[in-house]
This record gives sequence, C-alpha cells and structure tokens, in this order.
Amino acid sequence: MSAGPRLALPWRVLVVSVGAVLVWLLVGALLDGDYDRPTHVVRAILTTVLVVPLVVAARRLLDRRPWTGLGLPSLRTGWRRLLLGMACWLIPAAVGFALCLGFGWVEIRLRTSAPHALGVAALLVVLVFLYEALPEELVFRGYLQRNLATRLPAWQAVLGQSVLFTLFGFLVGAATSPDRLLLFFVFALVLGGFRVATGDIWAGIGFHVAFQTVAQLFGDVGAVFDVTGSGVLGLVAMGAIPFTFGWAAVQRLHRDRLSWQAREPEPTG
Repeated sequence: MSAGPRLALPWRVLVVSVGAVLVWLLVGALLDGDYDRPTHVVRAILTTVLVVPLVVAARRLLDRRPWTGLGLPSLRTGWRRLLLGMACWLIPAAVGFALCLGFGWVEIRLRTSAPHALGVAALLVVLVFLYEALPEELVFRGYLQRNLATRLPAWQAVLGQSVLFTLFGFLVGAATSPDRLLLFFVFALVLGGFRVATGDIWAGIGFHVAFQTVAQLFGDVGAVFDVTGSGVLGLVAMGAIPFTFGWAAVQRLHRDRLSWQAREPEPTG
C-alpha cells in the first residue's frame, strides 16, 4: 500500500484508543450480569471479532500503511516467540509458587477433580487469547506503540502506550483501584519492552496468555482452587518474580537488538 495523506499521529492514537474502549464497553454491556462460562466464551469471540477489524481499518484508512508494520507476522513465523513469552512467565512463576507454598505464605486446595481442572485451564488459554491477549496486544503494543515509535524513541513509545493501557483499564472498569492501576502500568511496561526487544508482539501475547490464564485459574473465574493468601500469591508468584525475571530473560536473549533510543521506520509499501 502506498503512502498518502493521513490523520496526524495524535488523532490516530485517539481514534484507536477510544475505539478500543468502546469495544470493551459494548461487549460488557451486551453481556452484563453474573459470570458464567458461556458468557465468557461469547465475550472472548466477540472481542476479537470487533478488535481485529478495528485495527485493520485503522491501519489501512488512518495510517495508510501495510499491516506488516504492526509486528504480528504469521504464527508460522512467530510461534517460537509465543512460546518464549509463555516460558518467561511460567518458569519464574513456578519458582514463585514453590516459594510461597514452601514458606507457608499460601495454601492451595483443589476443589474439583484434576481432569476437570485441566479442562478449565485449557479452555481459559483459548478464552484469554481471544478476550485479552491478542486484542490488547494488537491495539496497544501493536498499533499504538508502533505509531508512537515512528516519532519517539523506543522508551518514550513504551511509556506512552503504558499510560494509554492504564487509562484503558480504568475506563473499562478493569483497573479502578491504585493496586490495579499500578499492575496495568507495570504490565504494559514489560510487554512494551518485549515488543522493543523482539521486534513483534508474539512474545508479549505469550506472556499475556500465561499470566492471565493462571491468574484466572486460581481466582474466581476458574473456580477450581481454594486459595488462602491470594494477595501474596498474586504479588509474589504471579507479579514480582515473573515480571522481573521474565523481562530479564528477554532482555538478555535480545540484547544485541535492544535499543531504547531507536525509532521504527514506517514501511510505505
């Protein structure tokens, strides 16, 4: 696609940011009520069905640039980074779980059968991918961070999309307390760093899937475990340890590519 006249960067960022908020609010309004699994399935499918065309239209009509600039190559190309991102969360998180259990900070009891718990976990992987990981990474680390990075150094683009992601979380009702706002901001910083280090969003999608799946599995959404000390488990095993060591691993593996001052050239055809 050839370059042509297009909206100024602030307007493009605003349109897509507002569009993302409206999608999540619409899905939430259409399927309002107490949580149940069928509703979760419909929400997940509907969110991806609405967000992907939103980003495609924005890229074609607002950016007037090819899809390749968004950092989402085919899964055939990106599956290794997808698994890398998952491993970067799961391995240090497993260490965190072991520490929490070993020191007696947390108690975990299975309230159902193991096969049922595994089935719930498998379903949650798919639902998290469709409802959170793919659409959120495509909008914030794909579209918004990429657009910001064409004008700003990488570190400023990461910071900018982190602010937008935190504001998004607040506006859709997912981050209304100080601890949740901080979680959204730090999470976005880590995922933005993954984008800078790897050059695409597959590692961030993998990290996002792993984190959200386990968090939901051990929470009210999964409803298969009784957890005593969930606050410590979330802070230590699901947050501080995997966020820190997961990022350290990606940074070390991609240290030759990582540049916080670089800008990303925009392809024109």
